[in-house]
Amino acid sequence: RKSFSFAVAYVLLIFGGQRVMKQRRGYYLRTPLVLWSLSLALFSIVGTLRTWGYMGFVLSTSGFKRSVCDQGFYNGPVSKFWAYMFVLSKVPELGDTVFIVLRKQRLLFLHWYHHVTVLLYAWYAYKDMVAGGGWFMTMNYSVHAVMYSYYTVRAAGCRVPRLLAMGITAAQIPPM
Repeated sequence: RKSFSFAVAYVLLIFGGQRVMKQRRGYYLRTPLVLWSLSLALFSIVGTLRTWGYMGFVLSTSGFKRSVCDQGFYNGPVSKFWAYMFVLSKVPELGDTVFIVLRKQRLLFLHWYHHVTVLLYAWYAYKDMVAGGGWFMTMNYSVHAVMYSYYTVRAAGCRVPRLLAMGITAAQIPPM
């Protein structure tokens, strides 16, 4: 239920925010955006290392089938914490859109739709301990580690090859 409340509030706030910003100039938010992206990059990097550590253990001791069909990811001593943190992180990640709205950038349907659907799925999967959720979390942490690192570098004003941005977008598709 909470995830639906967050999703509805998010959609109302982004479109309400766009309406408010329509008559205003976009804000220059380089420093806050660098700090925001850096904090999410560091969180995602640690999450990636911790969840791949668990996934590597399961793969090496029990094989691929267990990694996909077992719910152990939700109960492992380390992975349990990182699974919970993953689910919780879907709420602050909605803040990405705040920067888009306040800077008056183009808000793509895919951006906000992705945030809503991942939030809902992650909370559902965690609540019901969906088998295979460990793979979804591990892959999502991995993509976000690269993606938020890229956003940090871009927000700091560095040029990055467009091919990298396209690769990050393509890497988000398999977990979905």
